[in-house]
Parts: sequence; C-alpha cells; structure tokens
Amino acid sequence: MCVKPCACCSTDAAPFLGWVSRMVLQHRGRMVAIARQEGVLAEDALDCAQEAFQTFLLVPQARALVDAPEDCARLLSTLVRNAARNRRRRHHHARPHTSDGPVLLRIQDPLLSSEALLLQSEEHLRLRGCVATLGEMQRRVVTLRMLEEHPGEDVAELLGVSRNHVAVLLLRAKERLRACMLLGQEA
Repeated sequence: MCVKPCACCSTDAAPFLGWVSRMVLQHRGRMVAIARQEGVLAEDALDCAQEAFQTFLLVPQARALVDAPEDCARLLSTLVRNAARNRRRRHHHARPHTSDGPVLLRIQDPLLSSEALLLQSEEHLRLRGCVATLGEMQRRVVTLRMLEEHPGEDVAELLGVSRNHVAVLLLRAKERLRACMLLGQEA
C-alpha cells in the first residue's frame, strides 16, 4: 500500500490500470513520432513518450479521461511535445557555448578600425542573405551541422536521410554559399 492514495491503491485500480495498458499500446507509436517531429533523437523520443505517460498518470483528472479517448490523445500529445521541447532545450543549454569568444575578442580588439568592423558586419549580413537563398533541406543541414555542430549521423537521423545524403547536401550548400559570397564581393 502506498503512503498517499494513488491509482494503484484504489478499489477500481484493475480496470483503470487495464485501460492505461491499452492506452499505452495504442498511442506509444504516435507519441514517439510526435517527439521525433520536435527534433529529438530516437532513443530520446522514446524517453519523452514514457515521461508523457508518467505525467499523464499523475494528472488528477486522468481517470475522467477513460471515457474520452480524443481528449486523452490530445493531452498525451501535448505532454510528449512539452517533454521533447524540454529535453531539446536542456541538451542545448548543456552544450558548451564557445562560439561567442572569438567574435567578442574581435569586437573588443582595439586594433580593428570602425571600417574593419563595418566590413565584418556587412560580410555577416551577406552570409545570412546567402543562407536564406538555400533550399529548405540544405538550410537545415547547414544549421545543424555547421552552426549547432551536430555529428553527421545525428543530422541524418533527425532529417530522416542517409549520412551520405547529408554530406552531399552540405557540400552543395557550401559551394552555393561560396559562389553567393563571391558575387556579393564583386557587386
């Protein structure tokens, strides 16, 4: 017997736990897919789905949803989406952020003239414009591989393509960015 009253201790626990088991079997695949759409890896997606089911069982109104399968599915979708977003956010904050150091040093460097800083700013804006001209998939690959520094196999898994395809997309994106940057210098 538990210290606090809970679903496992009540007199009608068996029907409720049976319903929970059926619900998990029915919804787990969709919950994992929702977590994957939020950008987490496969094993993390499964953890997010499990976390959503655990949270669902702690919600006091869970028993009331036995007769409302649509509401149950909506609540589970929301819980798994939040779990995936939180996991992604925690992962991002756990990574060391070292990319700002060289930029801050260049800006604080007293030897750089205002003209040099202005040129750097213009180059940065030109690069952002060039990235905007890339196709959706190339832009995602460049963002994940180069800016967020994800390994190639993780990017491939997140985007649902092969590792070789990620390499080809990145190579073509770099070529387009170089060409775009060179065109901007000549103008």
